[in-house]
Amino acid sequence: MALEIHIPDHILAQLNKDWDDLPRRAVEALAAEGYRSGVLTAAQIQEMLALESRWATDVFLKSHGCYLEYDECDLVRDIAAIRKAHGE
Repeated sequence: MALEIHIPDHILAQLNKDWDDLPRRAVEALAAEGYRSGVLTAAQIQEMLALESRWATDVFLKSHGCYLEYDECDLVRDIAAIRKAHGE
């Protein structure tokens, strides 16, 4: 599917002057906001941007200010799961 975006010519000229690959920038911005808002998963971001690995996806997300929501309750739950898996 293709997506068409209409931007006034004078604004488009400014963006093209300052940014190398405007279409890629637009897709990246859409991907980052999709992840940040919970609409897209990391796997979908990886597919959408044709990133090579989960690590590359994590680098992309961090570089765009998209961090994993992980709190103390998540940590406690993960520690308990690890202990259970190790028979502790």
